[in-house]
Amino acid sequence: MRPYRRRFTLFLAVVGPGLITSNVDNDAGGISVYTGAGAQFGYALLWSLIPMTIALYVSEEMCARMGVVTGKGLSDLIREEFGFRSTFFVMIAALFVDLFNTVAEFSGVAEASQVLHVSKYISVPLAAIAVWLLVVYGTYRAVEKIFLVACGFYLSYVLSAFLARPNWIVAAKATVVPSVHMNAPYLLMLIGLVGTTIAPWQFFYLQAGFVEKRVGPRQYKHARMDVLVGSISCMVIVFFIIVCCASTLNMHGLTNISSAGQAAQALIPLAGRWAGLLFAFGLLNASLFAASILPLSTAHVICEGMGFEAGLDRKFKEAPTFYSLYTLLIVIGAGIILIPRAPLWKILIYSQVGNGIWLPIVLIFILLLINRKDLMGERRNSLTFNIIAWAVSILMIGLTLILVYVAIFNPSAAGLSG
Repeated sequence: MRPYRRRFTLFLAVVGPGLITSNVDNDAGGISVYTGAGAQFGYALLWSLIPMTIALYVSEEMCARMGVVTGKGLSDLIREEFGFRSTFFVMIAALFVDLFNTVAEFSGVAEASQVLHVSKYISVPLAAIAVWLLVVYGTYRAVEKIFLVACGFYLSYVLSAFLARPNWIVAAKATVVPSVHMNAPYLLMLIGLVGTTIAPWQFFYLQAGFVEKRVGPRQYKHARMDVLVGSISCMVIVFFIIVCCASTLNMHGLTNISSAGQAAQALIPLAGRWAGLLFAFGLLNASLFAASILPLSTAHVICEGMGFEAGLDRKFKEAPTFYSLYTLLIVIGAGIILIPRAPLWKILIYSQVGNGIWLPIVLIFILLLINRKDLMGERRNSLTFNIIAWAVSILMIGLTLILVYVAIFNPSAAGLSG
C-alpha cells in the first residue's frame, strides 16, 4: 500500500493547474452555451462530450508538458523562439480578448445575483473587490487552495440535475450513441459547444501555473494526471448542466433560453426553488472563479512576453506591472457591467468571436514549439500524439472559424451567448 500512498501524495502536491484551468472553462459564457444546448436540443448533443474531453486533454497536455520540461511560460517560449513581433501580437490579442471575457464573467455575476434578488450595483463591485483582494494579498498556494475549493462548488449543478429528475437511461444512451442532425441550428450549437470548450487563455494560465508551482520533469506523469482529471471533471459538469436543462426547459417547450441567468429563473417553477437557486449559485461561483483567473492569465501573458516580473508569490512592489494589469482588467471589466443598458449580449457574443480568432494562432504556436527537439528533447510529440494533436487542432480551427463567421454576420442564428 505504501507505493500507492506515496504516489497519491505526490499527485496531491502537483494537482492544481490542470484541474483549475479546465473547470474555469465552465464560465458564464460557457454555461450559457451548455444551457442553450440542453434547452434547445434536449439530450441530443450529449454524445459530443466524449470527443470534446479528448480535445481538451490533448491541447492542455501539450502546454503542461512544455511548462514542466522547459520551466518557462508559453509567452516566454514564443518570445525566445519566434521573436518579439510574434509575442507582441499575442500580447495585444490576449489583452483585448480577455478584457471582453472578463466583462462577460462580471455579467454572469450580475445575472446570478438578480436571481438571488441582489442588485448588480451591489454584487458586481463586491465581486470585483473580493477577487482583487484574493489575488493581490494571497500567495500562490493560498490562492490555489481557494480555487480548488471553488471547483467543488460546481457540484451545485449536479444537485440541480438530480432535482430536475431526468430520464437517466435516455441521457446515458445519448452520451454514447451519437445523434447527428444535419440542420443549421443543431450544427451551429455543436460548433458553439466545441468553441467554448477550448479557449486560448487556458494554455497560458495552465503552463504558467506549472512553472510557478515549480513542477519539474520528474513530476510530469502527475502533471499529466492533473490535466486528465481536470478535463474529465470539466465535461462531467457540462453533462449535468445539459441534462438539467434538457429534462426541464426542453421538456416544457422553453427552447429560446439565451443565458444561464434566464435558465435559473425558468427552473424555479419547473424543477423547484432549490434547483433554480443552485443553478444560479453555480453561475455565480463560475463567474467569480473565471473573473479571478482570466485577468491573471492576461497579466502573465504580457509580463512574460515583455520580461517583467510576474507571479502570485511576488508582492506588489516586486511585480508592479503584473498587479497593475490585473487591477486594470478587473476595474474595466466590472465597470462596464455597471453602465446602464450595457450591451451584455454583444459582449458575450464578441468575447466568443475573439476566442475563435485567437485560438488557431495559439494552437499553431503550441504545435510548432512542442515538436522542437532542441527545446523538448525526448518529450516532444510522438507520431501518434502528433496525428491526434494536429487533427484536433485543425478541427478546432475549422469549427471556431465557422463560429466566428456566423457570430459576426448572423449572431442570432447561432443561438449563443458566450
